[in-house]
Amino acid sequence: SFGVIADIQYADAEDGYDFGGFRRRDYRQSLERLRDAVEAWAAERPPLAFVLQLGDSVDGLNARSGEAEGALEQVLAALGRLPVPVHHAWGNHEFYNFSRARLAHTGLNSRPAGAMAGLPAGDCQAYHFSPAARFRVVVLDAYDLSVLGREPDSPRYRESLRLLREKNPNENLNSPAGLDEPQFVEFNGGFSQAQLDWFDEVLKFSDENQEKVVVMGHLPIHPDASDRVCLAWNYEDALSVIHSHQCVVCFLAGHLHDGGYCLDSHGVHHLTLEGVIETPPESNAFGTIYVYEDKMILKGRGRISDRVMHF
Repeated sequence: SFGVIADIQYADAEDGYDFGGFRRRDYRQSLERLRDAVEAWAAERPPLAFVLQLGDSVDGLNARSGEAEGALEQVLAALGRLPVPVHHAWGNHEFYNFSRARLAHTGLNSRPAGAMAGLPAGDCQAYHFSPAARFRVVVLDAYDLSVLGREPDSPRYRESLRLLREKNPNENLNSPAGLDEPQFVEFNGGFSQAQLDWFDEVLKFSDENQEKVVVMGHLPIHPDASDRVCLAWNYEDALSVIHSHQCVVCFLAGHLHDGGYCLDSHGVHHLTLEGVIETPPESNAFGTIYVYEDKMILKGRGRISDRVMHF
């Protein structure tokens, strides 16, 4: 079994609203909700094997107030009370606060030490691990292609900006207005070809060894488990890699605070978790997933629903 949580977006700030001005965001309370989740996970018997934190652990507000390091410390301290590893996806809010180079030296870098062999080149934050026989988890870096968190003079930044401008002629690159492909906004990102090739090799290995694979990343990759704006830029490329293999049973994402779910045409479950940050004060948003030979059972807490995912 393992824990799942998304979009904590903690900041020591007064309550605010989303960018549309409609949805209340309870920045301080999100840390309390995380602590409640940790307490519940720590009490699980048998104990969990690990926890997946699906990105946006701290809010972009921290960058403006100069509180980024302190906010991250609080979140990591709360998660640090767990006696099991926590694996982190990096989301847009991490990059509002930190450069990619800085993130690599924080507790959000959960790539196992000495795991360089066979990983995508450069600073791509993708890796995989096997917590049990014939079961593998792949962590994808959905901002490998992105203008967020990268130095403006870097080749990857220039490549990402060129793609973004090609797809999004709006003056405000965070606006999807009038776009045929509304996912091409600055707060999203995508997967480089190098990462996709690496992902393909990992899944080939898992096919050959008859493993079941769970994939996680901050951005959803299926239109039926997301709105069209919150998808990864080149979500179809990631989907086509998954669909060319037999082993993937589930894709876990955050980013879309309403959550979403679908079972796709190839039998892969796409679960987008509801965000902690937009959860009413009396509720929460986290879950535990129990893995069996032929299914995974999600026991949701607060506004995350229970779900049985057969494979």
